Amino acid sequence: MRAGAYQPSMLDLATDDGIAGDGAALGPLAGALRRHELGSGAWVDHLPGWVSGSDAVLRTLLDEVDWQAERRRMYDDVVDVPRLLRWYAGTEPLPHPLLTAARDELSRHYVAELGEPFVTAGMCLYRDGRDSVAWHGDTHGRSAREDTMVAIVSFGSPRPLLLRPRGSAPNRAEAGRDSGRGGGASSLRFPLGHGDLVVMGGSCQRTWEHAVPKTTRAVGPRVSVQFRPTGVA
Repeated sequence: MRAGAYQPSMLDLATDDGIAGDGAALGPLAGALRRHELGSGAWVDHLPGWVSGSDAVLRTLLDEVDWQAERRRMYDDVVDVPRLLRWYAGTEPLPHPLLTAARDELSRHYVAELGEPFVTAGMCLYRDGRDSVAWHGDTHGRSAREDTMVAIVSFGSPRPLLLRPRGSAPNRAEAGRDSGRGGGASSLRFPLGHGDLVVMGGSCQRTWEHAVPKTTRAVGPRVSVQFRPTGVA
């Protein structure tokens, strides 16, 4: 499924050649990541602008990935999933060499804490502000009972990633559209822009939930690439 056009970023500074000869490159992780301790063993690492020259990666993701539309049961109805999806097993080549390099570099950096490599790559395409993902934790695999990590690299128009403690009462800003402000007193907000990295680790998937809300603001497409170890979904 063709994703459509995009507006290149004037601030996306490419290197001379990059990993694939198109200017896309990775910055350092050590000494650059900022860790946010959330309590109860949960944490989030955040690094804006980890990928430089990320327009080239976004162009490949929009034009060459065979995006899939899905429908899921919700209560007594079957509804369209409000984003397009693509999942890559560990044996499947990723659509851009920088993504393979990013997965390898994340595995090297976190091996002491994670104890295993990142393997799979799930991708979500948010076509515009109407696409979103509801509050959830990635607890359909081992993360339901074990500490683990999910690393997300964002490409395209900035969208906020909201986090809140599991079981906290939603308020209007959290449950509805993105207002441009924080998601309420109990939630955290990470503005994910073009080439940014966020890693949710420890007990985060069990003790916290995250969401990307809809927005009424005019925004272009955004692709979220989520790297996970085997058995984490």
